[in-house]
Amino acid sequence: MTDVQFNKALVYVNALVPLSLLGYDALYGQLGANPVEFFLRTTGVLTLTFLLITLSVTPLRKITGANQLIKYRRVLGLFAFFYGCIHLTTYLVFDRGFSFSGTVSDVVQRPFIAFGMIAFLLMVPLAMTSTNAMVKRLGGKRWQRLHRLIYVTGVLGVIHFWMIVKSDVFYPLIFGTVLAVLLGYRIYIKAKPRLVPSGQRPDASFAALFLLVILR
Repeated sequence: MTDVQFNKALVYVNALVPLSLLGYDALYGQLGANPVEFFLRTTGVLTLTFLLITLSVTPLRKITGANQLIKYRRVLGLFAFFYGCIHLTTYLVFDRGFSFSGTVSDVVQRPFIAFGMIAFLLMVPLAMTSTNAMVKRLGGKRWQRLHRLIYVTGVLGVIHFWMIVKSDVFYPLIFGTVLAVLLGYRIYIKAKPRLVPSGQRPDASFAALFLLVILR
């Protein structure tokens, strides 16, 4: 087994530990007074956590020079999607009871559900195009543009979390701060070659620069 294979195995094992603990607690009735809500909240946090870890790979690689980190970004992103699937499935099965009309009504009445749904739907094409074959089929540049949707997914996920907790926003604030730092770093790296000479005022606003980085 190569070092990369061994490290990927470690990622798999550690990424599945939270789910194993959740399964153990569920089996022995240790999920609290509202097991469904606890399971939903935990899997949602895990989704955001793996999403931010995935986004951290490139900055860490560039800062530290540890280029081998890029080899683990895909599996980390897939675990974000994996926990997102569990989060959504738990909601649809145990909270909505597979009721399509009930789900639609819930989305309309509780906007944070809509933000979560959109965030998950944006993750679907990212997961589907995560293979080497899809990278070749789409072409490197188109593939990169598509996968910049992960930032939009992150923003929607943080908003989803923020709207759920309402008053106690400590943890959503942490996620939002980390996401803002990662996005700010990306904007800085992309904008650095285009920076105007000192003493000259840039024409583009920060919002325009943000859209340029995300959509280009």
